[in-house]
Amino acid sequence: MKWISIKEIINEAEKNNIRISDLVKREQAKELNVSIDEIYKKMKNAYDVMVKSIETGLKEKCELKIEQEDGAKIYKKYVDDGKSIFGTKLGQAVAMALSVAEVNASMGKIVAAPTAGSCGIIPAAIVSIKNIYGISEEKVIDSLFTAAAVGMVISNTMNVAGASGGCQAECGVAQSMAAAAITDMLGGNNNQIANAVAISLKNIEGLVCDPVAGLVECPCIKRNASGVMNAILASDMALAGIVSVIPVDEVIQAVKQVGDIMDDRLKETAMGGLAATETGKRAVDKIGKNK
Repeated sequence: MKWISIKEIINEAEKNNIRISDLVKREQAKELNVSIDEIYKKMKNAYDVMVKSIETGLKEKCELKIEQEDGAKIYKKYVDDGKSIFGTKLGQAVAMALSVAEVNASMGKIVAAPTAGSCGIIPAAIVSIKNIYGISEEKVIDSLFTAAAVGMVISNTMNVAGASGGCQAECGVAQSMAAAAITDMLGGNNNQIANAVAISLKNIEGLVCDPVAGLVECPCIKRNASGVMNAILASDMALAGIVSVIPVDEVIQAVKQVGDIMDDRLKETAMGGLAATETGKRAVDKIGKNK
């Protein structure tokens, strides 16, 4: 599917009087010459892996090389004890995002949506909102097709790798996809979905990719946690009727432009930002000694 703008997708969906998710399922089935049921089953499989990765990180040991281990479990207990500023509902979303990101960092099974480094954002967003509102699994899986539409447009416009566009291209795109999904889950219309995507992307525009010691641990894991909160906030604002002054497709172009002019030292090379701090440099030595 070669959609290059969110506007194009919305126009096509409205022309056919169907939701974005239904349009994506129909077009994907046509392109792959399979049934819509088969397309749905594949997405359900991805959803099941997302759920499992949340459970794994919250129950099993995830061995990390430089980051604090058991961060997800520590934060979940803090939430469960009623101490979180965010309360139990939103606090659980943070714990879930940390959980999946830790599973990824320890080489566990995750869904890279759109990348492995940003894998905790979409699962945490959709599962936490599902739990809060009691949304059916079918509706949640449908929302992932809406998220996929956003991811396809952005990936057809720019490279979503941190090595190409910084973390705004990884965690940023994941947040926009998550914002689209939960806005869809909560009954938002197409314009609200578009605004949620625009707001979430604007909030993270310019974020660099500076992995300490070249590992997808620091600051990646905690960025997944902040990312799910941004996605939920962007969706909430859009559902409330707040609009993005800059249209979503122009926001995507702006993010691409920022990525294109970003210094290479800030694009997953571990040569700038947090990776270049004294502590960041010591982390490299620490890994060498533990080999």
